[in-house]
Amino acid sequence: MSEAFVTAIFLSLSGGLQDVYTYLARNHVFANAQTGNIVLLSVKLMEKNWSVVLNYLVPLSFFALGVAVSELVQTRHKRDKNFHWRQRVLAMEMILLFIVGFLPASLNLLANALVSFSCAMQVQAFRKIKGANYASTMCIGNLRSGMEALCHFILKGKKKKRVLAGQYFAVIFCFALGAALGSSLIPYLGMKTIWISCGLLFFSFCLMFVQDQEEEMGS
Repeated sequence: MSEAFVTAIFLSLSGGLQDVYTYLARNHVFANAQTGNIVLLSVKLMEKNWSVVLNYLVPLSFFALGVAVSELVQTRHKRDKNFHWRQRVLAMEMILLFIVGFLPASLNLLANALVSFSCAMQVQAFRKIKGANYASTMCIGNLRSGMEALCHFILKGKKKKRVLAGQYFAVIFCFALGAALGSSLIPYLGMKTIWISCGLLFFSFCLMFVQDQEEEMGS
């Protein structure tokens, strides 16, 4: 179920919301787009603006740490039968994002670090849709893969690629929809807007239990 299209939809909605949340509500830092953070970090380094450098260096470091923790969870719990290791990742992510909603603006650096850490765990744990590589927290790879699949369908007549291209573009649309949802809610919910992301992740978390029940009924 972790590779199901419906799971990717909820994860992508959450990913878009997380990115717009840190950018609009948390001092213009990207939670997911670490390429943007690296560019801005380089600019601030050249300007010798040391206080602002930390705004980008800390989330970048925590993103890298989140990837490592996701791998650690997989290594230790991959063979668990009662609780899938990817569900553990989602549970950790929901807890962290729930905490972020309580953090005031004075702790934006910590909030951005926690969101980046959560995004990294998610993108590392959920990397495929029915066997095809994708990312639920960023779009550049999905755009490239979607256009490649579309070209294979149009130029080479590979009909299966049409479905794959549609899935990639749907994921991109859901990411954008999540960002739009976040931007419209921030003026009303403020820092607590991130809790909407928790709800979206909870749907993905529950979907994996549904799949487990179906497998048990089938057996």
